[in-house]
Order: sequence, then C-alpha cells, then structure tokens
Amino acid sequence: MKIKKGIPLIDQHDKNGFYAGKFGGNFVAETLKKPIDDLTKLFEKYRKDKNFLKERNDLYENYIGTPTRFIKLQNLTDHLGGAQIYAKMVSDCKGGAHKCYNAITHAMLCKRAKKKYICTDTGAGYNGKMFSMVAKKFGLGCKVFMGTRDIERQKPNCDAMRKNGAEIVPVNSGSKTLVDAVSECIRYWVANCNKVHMGIGSLVGPNIFVKICGFSTAQISRELKVQIEEEFGEIPKKLKLINCVGGGSSAYGFWSEFIDYNKNQVELIGVEAGGPSNSKLHAAPLSKNSKIGVLHGAAAYCVQNSDGQINETESISSGLDYPSVSPIHCLLKDVGRAKYTYATDEEALKAFKLVTELEEISPSLEPAHAFAEAIKIAPKLDDTNIIVVDSCGDSIKDKDIIKKHLGSYLR
Repeated sequence: MKIKKGIPLIDQHDKNGFYAGKFGGNFVAETLKKPIDDLTKLFEKYRKDKNFLKERNDLYENYIGTPTRFIKLQNLTDHLGGAQIYAKMVSDCKGGAHKCYNAITHAMLCKRAKKKYICTDTGAGYNGKMFSMVAKKFGLGCKVFMGTRDIERQKPNCDAMRKNGAEIVPVNSGSKTLVDAVSECIRYWVANCNKVHMGIGSLVGPNIFVKICGFSTAQISRELKVQIEEEFGEIPKKLKLINCVGGGSSAYGFWSEFIDYNKNQVELIGVEAGGPSNSKLHAAPLSKNSKIGVLHGAAAYCVQNSDGQINETESISSGLDYPSVSPIHCLLKDVGRAKYTYATDEEALKAFKLVTELEEISPSLEPAHAFAEAIKIAPKLDDTNIIVVDSCGDSIKDKDIIKKHLGSYLR
C-alpha cells in the first residue's frame, strides 16, 4: 500500500476499518457492533462541524493552553555536539501530558450523545487524570480502569483523579497493567453502552477509537509545523522527529502533518520500551519484529508467546508497557515511512538524568525513551541536522520511581 498524500492517515482505511488490508479492523463481540456504529456516525457528523471545531479549538487554547512551547535545548546540543536538538513541550498542557486532546474530544461527543458518564483506561495515569479533569469540567461522571501494579507506581496521578471526583476501578487480572485495564474498560462498556461513553486512551482499539484519538492529537503537529517554519523559515532539509511509542497516540499526533514529506527530508523515529536490559520481557512489538495478532478489537503487531497468546511485557514506563501498538504505526513501519527502535529502562533513566541536569525541563519516563535515542544519534550527525523530541509528559508522576533508581528526584 502507498500512503495517499493530502488525506489524514487515520482515514486511509477500507470499509471494514483495515489499513493496508491487514491492520486494524473491528474484531468485536456482536453486542458492541451497534454502539461502535453509533459512535462512528456521531463522530462523522461532528468532526467537520464548524461549531464543534470552534468549541474544541477554544478548549484547546483556553483550557489546555495551546500552543505548547517549541524550544531549543542548547545545553544538551553543546554537550553532545553534532545535531541541533529541540523539544516540543507538550507536557506544558494543562494536566501535564498530551492525553488531554483526546479526552476533550470524547467528552464533547459524550455530551452530544446525551450521556452522563464516561469511562476510560489508564496506565501511566495521565489518560485517567485528563479524562477525570475534563469530565469534571463537563459535569460528567467518570470511571477509570487501572491495573493495580500501575496504581502503586503512579500515585500522584491517582491522587489527581480522585481529587477530580473520578472513581478508579482497580484491575487485578493478568499483568495488572495497561493491557488489562483496557480489557476491563471494554467489558464494562459492553454492559453499559446505553448510558456510558467510552474513550480508549491511545491510538488503539476498534477503528473508530483510532480515528478519534488521531483526530485529536494531530493538534500537536499542526502547532509544530508552524513553530518550525517560524524558527527556520522553512521545513529543514534534515529534520528528525523522535517520539516514544506505546499505543502510539502522541507519536501520530507529533508526525501527522509531516507524513507527506519525503522521508529523506523528514525522518520519523519511534522509540519503544525495550524493558530492563537483563530481561527478555519488553514492550517493543515493532522494533523486536513481533508477529501480527489481535488485541482489543484490532489486528496489529503484538508481543506473543510461542503459542500465539499475548505475552507479558515489562517496562519502567507505565505508559509504554503495552503488548501491542496502533495499526497506524504498523502501517508506517510496513511502508517504510517511519523507523522504529527501542530504549532500555537503563537508557531511559540515563537520558532523564542527563536532560534534567542540563536543561530546565523534566520529561516523564515515556519521553525519556525518545530522549535516549536523540542522545544516541545526535553526536553522529552534523549541525545541519535538526532533531525534535516530543516531551509529551511531565515527570512528576514518576518521582517515586526516579528516586528509587537514581537516588533523588529534583525538578
């Protein structure tokens, strides 16, 4: 399949929701077909509606606080030598992460569906935090499904969710992480879809959830394209956009406006979670060449065992600790438009330490994986190369993990 220019990648699927005929789709129970069809019709009705877009853009600007900053990391650039390094500070968003864009769109759709409750999943806690925050603003009840392992390691965001009035539903099944939280959230929606709206927290799931999420996070690259042109007077001839990849929502949002550019001019680099260096477990289905499987209603590359069952994953980063990935990223890998690699837990921690020592920013452990790749490749390039890292989350949620591994946590 060739990517069509001028058409958002989220819309380049067939009538059954498949990208390139094999990624995505709608592998769902019969009981979910109607609610998914209803949500699809609702989204298509409003996605180009002028009043809907005006309300969304106003919320993005005046509630979230867009555009977020685009800054040069001069100290890091000087320290490493080679390429010039910049950061898109998406973590400046209200609440501290990119998840707010998707949460706002879902809350707006929830209201238009005349539903009073919204449910979602969370791993790192940022998606749950954003949905709880936006639900409070819209006067909606909110349930957040979260693995008990993640509840333990992401206490700051759990405290924020409860403060916003959301109910955290602990998930004890499986690995007790994001993958299980998504499963339980979908099960809950099956039984309550007549009165509850569901928002999946990433670019995964049945086709409509991929589209809503991508539609929302594309705001990041719309801003970035303008900011890059203002900084350089044009899109640089050697531009590398580096983003962490779990489900892949921030990466798609970061890349969306640049996908049509020649890959020799704008290189898209996704960094997955390689897990601990002394473990065989990881959350890197793209860069570790996993096979296609089906998870949460979509066909995609999935971490699997020898029997083809979804395997456990391991990562210091709760937000990347997911055994599959968006069908969009599977497509981008297969057509060669994006390159995918991974960083280990140790490399992410080392990158966090260096970046926070040299610059006045504090990325969470998810974007620390992307910074690890930037740190790795920058010295090998000359200063005509421009590297931009999406700093898509703030480290405050990871303070206990960072303190445990590095001995201290300073902002």
